Parts: sequence; structure tokens; C-alpha cells
Amino acid sequence: MKTLTLSLLLISTLISTLELNGQGQPATLTGYVFIDKNNNGVRDSNEIGVKGARVSNQSEIVTTDANGSYSIASSGSLGNLFVIQPEGYVVRGLFWRPIDQTSTYDFPLIASPKASTFTFIHASDTHLGDQSLPRFKKLKAIVDSLKPAFMIVTGDLVKDALRVPEKEASRLYELYKDQSSKFSVPVWNVPGNHEIFGIERHKSLVSESNPLYGKKMFRHYLGPDYYAFSYGGIQFIGLNSVDYDDLWYYGHIDSLQLTWLKKLIATTSIETPNITFNHIPFYSAGMSMGPYTDEEPGSSLISINGKKQWRHVVANAEDVIHAFNGYNFPIALGGHFHFEQKFTFETTSNKTEFHQTGAVVAPTSEGGFEMPSGIVLYTVANGKIIGRKFIAIR
Repeated sequence: MKTLTLSLLLISTLISTLELNGQGQPATLTGYVFIDKNNNGVRDSNEIGVKGARVSNQSEIVTTDANGSYSIASSGSLGNLFVIQPEGYVVRGLFWRPIDQTSTYDFPLIASPKASTFTFIHASDTHLGDQSLPRFKKLKAIVDSLKPAFMIVTGDLVKDALRVPEKEASRLYELYKDQSSKFSVPVWNVPGNHEIFGIERHKSLVSESNPLYGKKMFRHYLGPDYYAFSYGGIQFIGLNSVDYDDLWYYGHIDSLQLTWLKKLIATTSIETPNITFNHIPFYSAGMSMGPYTDEEPGSSLISINGKKQWRHVVANAEDVIHAFNGYNFPIALGGHFHFEQKFTFETTSNKTEFHQTGAVVAPTSEGGFEMPSGIVLYTVANGKIIGRKFIAIR
């Protein structure tokens, strides 16, 4: 009886200490965002905090105080905590942490002078697997030669997690994680439809109760599926534009993400340029080049709550556009259609260009046109895009 009483006391003390939120996580998360002077990943006594850095749990966004400390609730999170890379710094290591029973999460930064001129790469649709690995290595060779500041990859990272068992989907995620870590520059990823694990259950035979089902597998392996970072005077916003209903994916920004986006914009200077990047594009000329089809798995329309809508563009794109009302939103990057294109959408409050790039995995054919495989190299000067060059992968 004494042993049982002592055990219950210890459990009660542990729960009280952690203030668990019912999901095995502390109710409040705290930590520091600091300048890692000796680059060891640990906050030493002589290393100062960064004031005004933003930390998010994919629901709330808080800013650090004068000492670089923050406090944020774990409730409402999707399992990850991340720092939004501030201007003048780069994140050391991963910009995110999986939330577990730990209550303290520090984020080391390395001071980096603001880059007035730099380049970055937009790649998409790598569909990485055993057969496409040589193409991925060609991409790495191009990136290594161009030496951009970073690379953005707008989804369909792996060959397929939609319709395969967990073992195969996990293997492909591990392959992508391993190969992308070998790049000489930071790689910023967002999910495509091929990263949404197991939802075509008639083929994958995966249960909806699987802990990695749907969007959770991406978050497990690659961190938050929407986030932001700043570099060179621009705020880059990665979004997850893939949603699903029963067996089928479709283009959509869910309500939690849209609310988070509005909070992010509210913490951003109205003059700061915002560039979004996501897989299924907000709008695309690509749909008019291909035939209409009612057949799955690639039907043109999907019925959500009794209302039919396009599957291969973001159904509520106008909600995203309106969220930037009055703010600087020059470019939206997308993938999915496997060919390079761009057009401009101009309203009384915004002038936004919508850009897509070719598929890394291979050239494609649509509407009688041959589309080359490739990436786009952007040149930025003083916070503005001054150059855009498509580079074919042969």
C-alpha cells in the first residue's frame, strides 16, 4: 500500500510539474531564441537572446521579449513548434522541434548580414524514388554549381505516399530526408498531394486511425506543413494547399491555416514583400491545357459538402488573396502542373504574379505541348525580384 501511495504521489507530482494538456504535452512551452556565437547549438551563459523573434505552434504566434525568451501554449498545435527565421539571422540546424513532454525549446540563430542581392531556386515535383534518384542528384549538382542562398521545393517530394502501405511511404520519406540533407544550401519544403499519406485507402490499405495518416506523416518527418521565414528583406510563406475529403485530395487552405496566415500578416510590416510557396497553385493556366475528366484518381472536379469545385487549384484562393489586402504580395509560387508558367493577377489593392516551374522528375506532355523538366533561378536585389531564369534539367 505504501508503494502504491508513493507511486501515485510521484505521478501526481509529475503531472503538476508538466501541466499536461491532455495530449501528453506540457500546457505551456517556453524557451529562448538566441545568437549561437560558438555554433554549438546550446545556449551558453554569454550568449544573448534575440528580441522580437517570432515563435509559432502552427496556431498561435508569439514574439520574444528583450531577453529572447518566449512563452506559448501547446494547445491548438499540430505537434511541432518552430521559429520564424528573422531578418539578419539564419537558423542553426532545424527551424522546428516536435512537441513532446519537454516544456523548454531553445532556437539557436547565427547572425548573418542582410543580403541586399542574392539568388534562390524554386524547384517542384521531385517525386523521389529509386528510379528518380538520378534526377534528384542532377538537381543537387545544379544547385551546388549555382550556389543560391536557399532552395524552395513546392511539393510532390516523394514518388508516392498517397496509395502505398506505411512501410513504403516511410521509406520514401526517409530517402527524401536523407538526400535533401546533402544539399549545400538550406532546403525549404511544403507538401504536395503525393505526401498525404494513405488516403487512397482502397490501394494503401491504411487505416484512418494510423498515427501518421494524412498530413501527419509530413509533419513527423519534415516538420510543420506551413510556416514562414525571412531572408534578404522578403518574408517567404510556405503553405499546405492540399486538403482531402475521404479518398481524394483537392486544392484548399484549411481554416486553421488561414487563421494562422492572418495572424502572421498582422505581425508583418505593411511594406515587407511576401512571397508564398505551395504545391497546388492558387490559380493556373495549366487546367485549360489538359482535357476535362471525371475519372479518378485525377478528376477535374470534387464535391465538398454538396458543392462542386475545381480539384487542381486552391478552391478558396480568394480568401488567401484577401488576407493580404493592402500588404505587399508580389509573387505566389506553385507546382503540381509540371510545367513552367507565369501570369499576373491585378486588383485595386494587390498586383500578384503567379509562377509555376517544371517538374524535376521528368519532362511532361500536355495539350500537345512538350514541357521540359527544370527549375527557376530567381535573383533578388533590395527586396525585389529583378531576374527569373528557367534552367532545364537534362
